[in-house]
Amino acid sequence: MKAIKKSLIILFRTILVIIAFILLYVVAVLGLSRIPVNSDVAKPEKGIEIYLLSNGVHTDIVVPVKTQITDWSEKVKYQNTKANDSTANYLAFGWGDKGFYLNTPTWADLKFSTAFNATSGLSSSAMHCTFYKRMEEDEQCKKITITKKQYEQLVEFIENSFQMKNGQTLKIETNAVYGNNDAFYEAKGSYNLFYTCNTWTNSALKAANQKASLWTVYDKGILYHYE
Repeated sequence: MKAIKKSLIILFRTILVIIAFILLYVVAVLGLSRIPVNSDVAKPEKGIEIYLLSNGVHTDIVVPVKTQITDWSEKVKYQNTKANDSTANYLAFGWGDKGFYLNTPTWADLKFSTAFNATSGLSSSAMHCTFYKRMEEDEQCKKITITKKQYEQLVEFIENSFQMKNGQTLKIETNAVYGNNDAFYEAKGSYNLFYTCNTWTNSALKAANQKASLWTVYDKGILYHYE
């Protein structure tokens, strides 16, 4: 009986710790995402137009394919997509968990092992790159005008998120693309409960000295500062 009682006490304490962790995590997610960073940044009259794009869960940073600063098509090649459309004007970058990207085309395909590896940081990451001909502003797509220097800082951040070999990005050979204009590349870092795809986007905005959350793991934590 004593052994059973001891086991129940341990189980009860474990459950309490888990509940406390979940509550603290939720409070942190909701609270810290509302704390602004770079809220007083001045908007330049002229500059380079980038976009903050959300699908309701995941966010991308969208930039011009070609500027005087860089030609992204040299690292993220048109021919790596099914369409091979060299008339695209914009390129979206979305960092995330490699296993989730490649093995979960829909939420119905989500496996426990994929979710566990992603939240625990045990899997590797990938960069999802999508070409667009045009961008249209709406509630899920925010245009941001930044200076040349700020864009250079953003370019550096994005480039440093890729795994490179001999100065070239490493394309992931897979049929698990989302359409005709996207491809996946090997990326640095690991996705986890505290650093998600949206945390990466938020960090990219910070690198470019743009409005962002102190910390966030979900898309609305960023979009809140662009309402």
